[in-house]
Amino acid sequence: MTATLAPISATAPKPESRLHQLVPRLNRQSVEKHSDAYADIDWDSPELAIGADDPRCGLFAFDPLAQTDWYRAQTPEVQARIGLHRVCAAFKVGMQFENLLQRGLLSYAFRLPNGAPEYRYLHHEIIEESQHSLMFQELVNRSEMPVKGMPLWLRLVAPPSVTVIQRLLPELFFFLVLGGEDPVDHLQRRQLREGTTHPLVETIMKIHVSEEARHIAFARTYLKDLVPTLSGIRRHMLAVRVPLVLWIMAPLMVDPTRELHRHHGVPNAVLRQARTSPDGRQLRKDSVAKLRRLCRELGLITPVARFAWKRVGLWSSDSGEPAPAV
Repeated sequence: MTATLAPISATAPKPESRLHQLVPRLNRQSVEKHSDAYADIDWDSPELAIGADDPRCGLFAFDPLAQTDWYRAQTPEVQARIGLHRVCAAFKVGMQFENLLQRGLLSYAFRLPNGAPEYRYLHHEIIEESQHSLMFQELVNRSEMPVKGMPLWLRLVAPPSVTVIQRLLPELFFFLVLGGEDPVDHLQRRQLREGTTHPLVETIMKIHVSEEARHIAFARTYLKDLVPTLSGIRRHMLAVRVPLVLWIMAPLMVDPTRELHRHHGVPNAVLRQARTSPDGRQLRKDSVAKLRRLCRELGLITPVARFAWKRVGLWSSDSGEPAPAV
């Protein structure tokens, strides 16, 4: 059992690490390029007003639910309510994830010694995540959509678990971080490229994508420093745990929720069709593409891990995927 626990020294990279070379740049960017949820968004602007029947709130074209005959047959008003609910459900999950992330980062920062270079950046990130949570929840409140976000079991289990995981298995914690951030980043970048969303949603996404790039860079670089130092047993366990974690996290970010059946009458068969369609399966795979590439780079695609990736439906050969930016 003790072989699976990270030593205290493993939670703080050595001074010559790539992370400590990256941190000054992240600190500078956090000062020069940061946003305030209320100072930088005019929530009361008529142009940014948002409501359930706003035709600008329909589903994005690449959403698997938008490809179903049932959705296409609905009136524009019904499509708008479903689209707004999808956005708000994703933002609610995002807010809850940001909350968990902050708990883990605070636990990490709490144990750092005086002079630790990453201490300052961790608090920059925590502040930015709080601003994101404010934006996400404000939009949910104004939409009046009855979204709950994560399933109840996860809302009960995750809060007391996250700081323990960060303390004992920091490598798994930062894969959890990327498991929440990468799928959302993939979806929001694709949505912004499509350019057909409500201007308030677009404003929030632009802020989030811009600042989240720093958070993703920190987590990826942390893992690149830490994982090669782990024992063979720890690396093997991590290799298998990552696809299992993503099996839970990716659908939370990508799939339509059962709330759409309860509140908007979307048939369960239609939701199942969206989730299991080729487009739905591919969207989940695409949302974790950079994580697969990172695992390959870190030597975490073992035969057992590859089997796990395939079993959870997230495996791809990664041919043609762009190299991850750090």
